[in-house]
Amino acid sequence: MRVALLSMIEPAAGAPAPQGEGVAATTLRGALNLGGVSLARHQLGTVLAMGCERVICVAHALDAEMLALQQVAEHAGARFHVIAGPRGLLGLVSATDEIIALADGLSADTATVQDLLDAGPAVLVQPIEAGLAAGYERIDINHAAGGAWRIPGRLVERLSELPPDADPFSALMRIALQAGIGQRMLPDSAVADGRWTLVRSEAGALALENAWIRLHVAINGPGNPSVWLAQAVVRRFGGALLHGGNGGRVVAASGGVTLLLAAVAGWFGFALAGFALAVLAWLLLLVAVLLGKVSRATLRLPPPRLARAVLFGAVIDLLLIVLALWALHPRDGGPIPQALFAPVMLVGLCRLVGSGGRGRWHAWLQDRGLLAIVLAGVVVLRLGMGAVGALALAVLTAALVAQRWPRRPGSPAAGNFG
Repeated sequence: MRVALLSMIEPAAGAPAPQGEGVAATTLRGALNLGGVSLARHQLGTVLAMGCERVICVAHALDAEMLALQQVAEHAGARFHVIAGPRGLLGLVSATDEIIALADGLSADTATVQDLLDAGPAVLVQPIEAGLAAGYERIDINHAAGGAWRIPGRLVERLSELPPDADPFSALMRIALQAGIGQRMLPDSAVADGRWTLVRSEAGALALENAWIRLHVAINGPGNPSVWLAQAVVRRFGGALLHGGNGGRVVAASGGVTLLLAAVAGWFGFALAGFALAVLAWLLLLVAVLLGKVSRATLRLPPPRLARAVLFGAVIDLLLIVLALWALHPRDGGPIPQALFAPVMLVGLCRLVGSGGRGRWHAWLQDRGLLAIVLAGVVVLRLGMGAVGALALAVLTAALVAQRWPRRPGSPAAGNFG
């Protein structure tokens, strides 16, 4: 069985040292906030993602933060224990178990932790100069601790020889090294891009937050103008929205309201206002999706049952069809089904072809904000439904050409939000 060892005992820099139950949890490194969530909660998500069935947290008291962590762990099917010192591990870890531990206050990307520790038991280390400057403890003349390790559970028995106030993380790390557990170097790239940082103060958490958000709003493959703009918004304002607690939901709700306003504007004949509001609604949706992506990072949260991108995408597609109909086809200008053919074909082909390919132009076809701008241009230039049909024919032709000459191997895949 995999057992996780976490710690919430180190005071944050500039905070009073904890003395017992009367000390606020916010004075501890593990309680520092990153993206609206405590560092300890991030670590819990990481060890749960690595398959840990028991989580042991070293803490001075069973406070509200501990109870919140316990609830999350038990909801995920893991057992959660709080201990005060190293000897508390003796009855919780068997010789056949293995322990995965993260340092107090460590902010580490889940995928990076898995890559480094899934290869087998090891103590992560780093060059002494960089490690000491970042706040890690010294191991030997050349190396400092890397902030994480994976060792066999049989080594826990040696904790009985140590004083009760010893730090379990540091003690077990040194016991493992003495027992011959190998060292594994922490990659410089992980430290450089913010995927691996020891956070020691509130100022450090704030400084890391921008890099952490930037890391998790990245998408796989090429994007499109709306995605790039949404990423810029989240990078600039994502921290404030996440600290609010319900930032993603508020933004998604704002997008829904904007959709209704776009429909109302189109109904009353303000076609350009309707298309402009549709663009804004699409951007709000993308911001909400990216905020949700950031919130789920390392937290092991399941995706929503009905993805917002799917739901809002379908609604905006319908809205664009209706807005085009109202703007380009007079209310008494003939059969509506016939007039619907061109916008339905255009929007449907953009959805079908855009989601069915992996090139840059496929990603651009998925940009409903850009499509709304194109339709608004058709309205401004008074080109009529014929222009919409011509655009649909152009998309179909491009898809057929791309099928005849498929994408070259190694070319980038289209972005997605996963």
